Amino acid sequence: LRTVSFCDKDSPQDNGVQTNQYSSISPPASPVAQEEPFSTYFEDKVAIPENVNQVFSFRKLWAFTGPGFLMSIAYLDPGNIESDLQSGAKAGFKLLWVLLVATIIGLLLQRLAARLGVVTGMHLAEVCNRQYPTVPRVILWLMVELAIIGSDMQEVIGCAIALNLLSVGRIPLWAGVLITITDTFVFLFLDKYGLRKLEAFFGFLITVMALSFGYEYVLVKPDQGELLKGMFLPYCAGCGPVQLEQAVGIVGAVIMPHNIYLHSALVKSRDIDRKNKKEVKEANKYYFIESTIALFISFLINVFVVAVFAEAFYNKTNMEVHEFCNKTGSPHSGLFPQDNNTLEVDIYKGGVVLGCVFGPAALYIWAIGILAAGQSSTMTGTYSGQFVMEGFLNLRWSRFARVLLTRSIAITPTLLVAIFQDVQHLTGMNDFLNVLQSMQLPFALIPILTFTSLTSIMNDFANGLVWKISGGVVILVVCAINMYFVVVYVTALNSVLLYVLAAIFSIAYLCFVGYLVWHCLVALGVSCLDFGSRVSNRPAVFIEEPYEYDS
Repeated sequence: LRTVSFCDKDSPQDNGVQTNQYSSISPPASPVAQEEPFSTYFEDKVAIPENVNQVFSFRKLWAFTGPGFLMSIAYLDPGNIESDLQSGAKAGFKLLWVLLVATIIGLLLQRLAARLGVVTGMHLAEVCNRQYPTVPRVILWLMVELAIIGSDMQEVIGCAIALNLLSVGRIPLWAGVLITITDTFVFLFLDKYGLRKLEAFFGFLITVMALSFGYEYVLVKPDQGELLKGMFLPYCAGCGPVQLEQAVGIVGAVIMPHNIYLHSALVKSRDIDRKNKKEVKEANKYYFIESTIALFISFLINVFVVAVFAEAFYNKTNMEVHEFCNKTGSPHSGLFPQDNNTLEVDIYKGGVVLGCVFGPAALYIWAIGILAAGQSSTMTGTYSGQFVMEGFLNLRWSRFARVLLTRSIAITPTLLVAIFQDVQHLTGMNDFLNVLQSMQLPFALIPILTFTSLTSIMNDFANGLVWKISGGVVILVVCAINMYFVVVYVTALNSVLLYVLAAIFSIAYLCFVGYLVWHCLVALGVSCLDFGSRVSNRPAVFIEEPYEYDS
């Protein structure tokens, strides 16, 4: 399909008709001519019930249910769980409102990702491959891969920590990493038995997380009044730099770059006639409802974790926890120094502390929840890697080869960490990985706003003025918050050499982000910047109508 424009006299000519440089990717009118993009996730698409004329149909919602829950797993990965427990231990209930706001922002961004996949029939990596020039496209792919590697390392290490806790230390960290990588290969091929069975398996893992962390919540019995106050009162009384950094960390942990690419691909698993505007509109509606339900459940699970550590361990000192562990005869009491410094916990220490205070059952149930979180998120992370690689590089490899390559990219650094790092001292690595993912966030948020704002790509479903402005503001705020997190981390390194290297890297980084922002502003309608950009959002006339309207 070609888009023709009646604007620039310098636009390329085609039989006397001017054409826009930024070509439309709407489906061709003939279904025979349309070739479905090669995919790693689905071979058979889920059929949508027909002849259902109600405004809302539970049958149709059930048919669309699946992609949103797989997407929501990124909001429950071990990095998020660690951020939750640290938030509770350092700030009590005071930062729950930050978690709520971050989840709502995440929902709005996921809505853009789902709409791109539904309307165009291609996921974000495929659209980037078609629309950006070669050099920016390769840089963008490398940045997204870095984000996936960082996330995958946290997820695999989280599984390994859970296995270590469940085996009472008998399974070392490196062995847990190998077990996780092996069983991920097995689970990834579950979709060979049917897409719905795979989605049901992910639903089972989310249920395990809800039951595990819900058990801890019931056991600890948090103060419900303080919980509601912290969730709906956007204020943090008596908070300082520690709590501010934790609030920034919550936003960085919740909104993850690779998840935007993942969700835009997962929605392609439903059988939608994209030439029919009514079907596309309906799909967007049901996907948004499904995503809202999925993220609400993930939010509740995150609240469980924050509340447990806020009630039981807020303002506790290392000495107090050490005494608790000594009284119960825990072999892990040596983890906590005998001083009056505020308790600092991570996933591993969090499980130990729960076991000391509430008994061994609390530790093992915690570990089961972490294992479910890590196993599910490392699977969806692998899918993200496959989508990104096939989209940016246009790969046409066998399914096994692509899974093997995607897993191999993250296995080397993860194994090195597991071999040379002690399970008790992983907090510094997690901080570094959070910073790494924060830096990659613009490389998902800016492209998704760019492409969903272009009528040449989205047709009637392009972002309106309100969405353009609000989306731009949200992305600006989220990126600024994450950049603050990066600056705080770098300034704490206390090394002149590292400062110089960070400055050089920052210049190159900001130049590339500026390039993406330029394209985005042109897409948002700032026509005065449209000099040589491949992006254009001028009014277009389609040679063939992209939709078949019902009478």
